[in-house]
Amino acid sequence: MDALTLYVPRDSLIHRLDPLTKIVYVAVSIAAAYLLDSLLEVLLVVLVSMGLLLLGKVFRNILPVIALSFLLILSIVIVQGFFNPINETLLYELGPIKFYKEGLTVAVRLAMRVINMVCAFGVLLLTTSPTELVERLQQKGMSPKIGYVILSVLQIIPQLRATYNKIQDAQRSRGMETEGNLAVRVKAFFPLLGPVILNALNDTRERSIALDVRGFDRSTPKTYLNEAKKYPYSLVMNGVLIVILIGLIVWRVIA
Repeated sequence: MDALTLYVPRDSLIHRLDPLTKIVYVAVSIAAAYLLDSLLEVLLVVLVSMGLLLLGKVFRNILPVIALSFLLILSIVIVQGFFNPINETLLYELGPIKFYKEGLTVAVRLAMRVINMVCAFGVLLLTTSPTELVERLQQKGMSPKIGYVILSVLQIIPQLRATYNKIQDAQRSRGMETEGNLAVRVKAFFPLLGPVILNALNDTRERSIALDVRGFDRSTPKTYLNEAKKYPYSLVMNGVLIVILIGLIVWRVIA
């Protein structure tokens, strides 16, 4: 995986799909998880997203993100299980603490929606080169300035992580203790935070200068380094996804 992106290069069918199709899938998948109300139906949507990750050979790469989301899921379970207004059926009681079935059902549904959202975005971000994504959007008429913002957002977390690791290694070579128990790590974190932020600001300034030198703000037509790819069946897949979304909306209104 490139140190400055979330993209994981693989030879898979999902990697070869049109980035626009993946964007449409993300929108349809998230919408479907909220339009459907049954736990089994929402689970099916989650399994589809996970299946695409497996097909793209990047399922292992999404697991750390899912693990991080469990902090949010735990808070959802606590709040819904104890305090949801529709709570009636008591599951267990520990002194004054009462946990209810209705709240647990709502929490499980919300948790699956969160996991599906993470997996759906994983399908897009882990299997699509940011450069390819932005160039594809620009070829469809998106402003290069917006494209640069999107590219910067996709790269900011990996860049900060790479910078942090580099500065941490430099400070460790100078004798700073950066490993050990939680107290040691917290103590080492703040001295490292300043250089990371300053370095990020300096990188932003250098990028701005580089863009000005290359005529980024000029209104003349832009050329692309990479040859435009052709994506067979892209229109068909986009159409099928949109029809599915419309069908779910109609079904939800009628039901």
